[in-house]
Amino acid sequence: MRVSCVQTGSYAGLVGSTVGQQPFAGDLTVAEEQPTFWGCTPHFGSLAVTMRGTVGPRSMIAFWLSGIEDAPERSGEICVAEIFGDAVVDGVAQVGLGVHRFRDPDLTEEFATEPLRLDVGEDHTYAVDWRPDSLVFSVDGLIVRELQQAPDYPVQLMLGVFEFPHRHPDRAAAEPRPELVISSVRVMPLP
Repeated sequence: MRVSCVQTGSYAGLVGSTVGQQPFAGDLTVAEEQPTFWGCTPHFGSLAVTMRGTVGPRSMIAFWLSGIEDAPERSGEICVAEIFGDAVVDGVAQVGLGVHRFRDPDLTEEFATEPLRLDVGEDHTYAVDWRPDSLVFSVDGLIVRELQQAPDYPVQLMLGVFEFPHRHPDRAAAEPRPELVISSVRVMPLP
């Protein structure tokens, strides 16, 4: 897997420890010391990103809010938009959004895709209104999903483009180079 990602916070333990953010496998350890950094780490508010991307069957673009994981249970994720290239067919994109529980015992896994008629190569605004106990997701100002739960701790913004070389290896030569272009990011605290 290849990833190009911007994140607005960073936390990891000592070299050799298992303390770190978003472990995607059970045997991961910290390989390189990183300073703790808390840039933009909101706790509730309205967050929006206007972005466009180039994706093919072996790639994905995404905007998500990840718990800062200064403690393992503060690891829930608010996925605002996750778009796999092989889930874009005939002008309809399956946009993944919702909550990933991970190690947060107070959250319930509640993630799904919403079929939306949009061209991911054009700018669209993906947003979430995040309040205590609720999340309202919208695309271009239209509400597409509402949930009655929410993480209750600071999160960091994550914006990334992913390439999965093992998926559809027969299409590698013909696939466009994945790209993510961010036009704007907006973070507004609760009134």
